[in-house]
Amino acid sequence: MSMRFSLLVASAVLALATTTAFAAPQSSSSTAGHSTKLGQCSHANAGKTGADYKSAVAACMKGDNTATTPAASDAKQTQQQKMASCSKANAGKKGADYKTAMSTCLKGS
Repeated sequence: MSMRFSLLVASAVLALATTTAFAAPQSSSSTAGHSTKLGQCSHANAGKTGADYKSAVAACMKGDNTATTPAASDAKQTQQQKMASCSKANAGKKGADYKTAMSTCLKGS
């Protein structure tokens, strides 16, 4: 009877040890998912600096979609809409200054 009990206890310990050993890698995958999302948020807010950057990345990590980046809003516009908005933004400029400002605006820099 004691031999059966010892085998039962040894089997239970082995099963528990195996379960915990294979369950541990799941926590590292959530960390990898976090770093991937952090990289995406950082890339999406690359043009921002200081407190603006920190708040935008924090909002992105929380899943707040209300904070849009200029690149994201430009992607939704057609070329014609971009031209119109850049033209309005550079209305007072003339000649080479106007061309340079329009080029910069259309590139999203």
